[in-house]
Amino acid sequence: MAQDGSARRRGGEPVIADPDLNPAAIELGSFFRQPPDIVWRALTEPDLLERWLLRPTGFAASVGAHFRFTIPDSSIDEIICEVLTARPTEQLTYSWMYPQAEYPARWIVDWTLRSQGRGTRLLLTQTGFDIADRRQKMARNAMERGWKRLVLPRLGEVIHR
Repeated sequence: MAQDGSARRRGGEPVIADPDLNPAAIELGSFFRQPPDIVWRALTEPDLLERWLLRPTGFAASVGAHFRFTIPDSSIDEIICEVLTARPTEQLTYSWMYPQAEYPARWIVDWTLRSQGRGTRLLLTQTGFDIADRRQKMARNAMERGWKRLVLPRLGEVIHR
């Protein structure tokens, strides 16, 4: 953790969370020194996805594609998803649902890529949380920590290889 409270990934780039944004959403920005096509590959190629997020089954970066992520060693062993938006090197959006959860919820995960100089600005937005519900607020906060501290730094490692 940096002195300013932001998480840092290997290489020193911060993973930025803006507290002034929608409190019911997770919104995290990252910058990668690689062009959008390299970042897009990491978001959409199953072998690369498995290295930084989870193992996808049936994934295709195509609107309407239904797929699932499997979670090893977890009581909630899979996440059911559907691709909602797929614009190569620009945006990938999918639904995200834990069907085995005691209180199932459906979230939307959106990855927006923008060319910036010779690199890529990546914005992760996860929505669908009802923060008036204590469990949903706790899930939102736990997911934000997971994205910020674990998942996005691993994505950076995959992209930089």
